[in-house]
Amino acid sequence: QVQLVESGGGLVQTGGSLRLSCAASGRTVSRPLMGWFRQAPGKVREFVAAISWSSLGRYYVDSVKGRFTISRDNAKNTMYLQMDSLRPEDTAVYYCATKQRGGDRYYDPSEYDNWGQGTQVTVSS
Repeated sequence: QVQLVESGGGLVQTGGSLRLSCAASGRTVSRPLMGWFRQAPGKVREFVAAISWSSLGRYYVDSVKGRFTISRDNAKNTMYLQMDSLRPEDTAVYYCATKQRGGDRYYDPSEYDNWGQGTQVTVSS
């Protein structure tokens, strides 16, 4: 079982930046793709970004392209999400997750096996 712990959330003004971290521990049996999702009040959980084990594959939802950067450090078992030029519509609880099964549906939360508890990001206008 893999445990994931997110950190780095907080309150920031429009145009500001935050860096989220996701620390993984426990046993993995493969080299998982990892992803970030977010959920705002009253809305469904949506895909934000994902990164392959090698970091060669990086995927983003259109609304964050050019503003967010996903990265990972496999030696530290940690994934990051650098968020710049934040907007009020980015306000949500952000979750990290691992996807150990194959397939290219990196945007589908049902494809992910393990989830963190989430970290709140609030962007004030």
